[in-house]
Amino acid sequence: MRLLMLGALRAHTGNGTTARRIQDHLEAAGHSCTLVDISSCKSPLAVSNLIPSKNFEAALGIHLYKAGRLLQGSGIPFGIIFGGTDINEDAKCDEKAKAMGRVLEEARFAVSFTESMKEAAAVHWPRARNKIYVQAQGILQDNSSLRLFLLICGLRRVKDPLYLVDAFAEWHREEPSTHLIIIGPAVSFPVFFVDPLFAEEVKEKIKRADGVHLLQEISQEDLHALVKKCFAVVNSSISEGMSATILEAMDLNVPVMARNIPGNAAIIAHKTTGLLYSNPQEFVQLSKSLIGDPFLHKEIVMKAKEYVTKHHSWEHERKAYQNLVLMLQ
Repeated sequence: MRLLMLGALRAHTGNGTTARRIQDHLEAAGHSCTLVDISSCKSPLAVSNLIPSKNFEAALGIHLYKAGRLLQGSGIPFGIIFGGTDINEDAKCDEKAKAMGRVLEEARFAVSFTESMKEAAAVHWPRARNKIYVQAQGILQDNSSLRLFLLICGLRRVKDPLYLVDAFAEWHREEPSTHLIIIGPAVSFPVFFVDPLFAEEVKEKIKRADGVHLLQEISQEDLHALVKKCFAVVNSSISEGMSATILEAMDLNVPVMARNIPGNAAIIAHKTTGLLYSNPQEFVQLSKSLIGDPFLHKEIVMKAKEYVTKHHSWEHERKAYQNLVLMLQ
């Protein structure tokens, strides 16, 4: 089949990483899969015009609201992959929830990364329960005195990049070997996705924060190399679906320290496959524990790798999407 995959697909975003991985799965099964960023499709009409021009036979949308509403009424069968913020945030808005409900009625299937996300969706749209499939994201298996903590995220409010800045700066003044590096796209994002004023607020705040550094996005290869060299990967999001960054860090044998929210708690067992913190002070406390306890560090790395290998199989994810897409024929 000639497939259209629609989503927010910019490099270094979770949706972009997910889309490129699923594209690989589907093309390995003999399908043609073209990725299209939603910033280039401003309306359902634009998508409807694109479909015949490229002879698309079916579509996949990543994010129930942002991509789903563009595919609705497109004239070709489509499936939806939940993004995280669609279920955790957008569904709180009545207007958006109604729009997403209409999308689910038309979709052949929907994919949730976790059981908890499926249950949350089913609360909003109970009639869609039987068409929601749970498929965890798959990961392809692949010292210095400085302690580098790496936060990979876009400069968006939902990612809350400033959450740890004050506490980390205070800790850095006590322990100068500790540094927090925030890396990811900012104003280079289309305006549709980013609050430029917030991005500037982040930049100004970090300029005054000791031991906290902001880097612009880099290539995926360089990013993986940086992850391997850091002491821990950090997540400070207010809301997550399933963080590909967390899973990749686990696979690269790097400890993960994540904010204790449902999306993160679904893939991290505290003090077993990672560390969950509920406030900035607890983050610092747990960081000190991880630095001072090499056995804990080793155990978390080992258990996290085992977890990713068992529950986030790239091969299993590939088969699941290859089977699901057959429902679009």
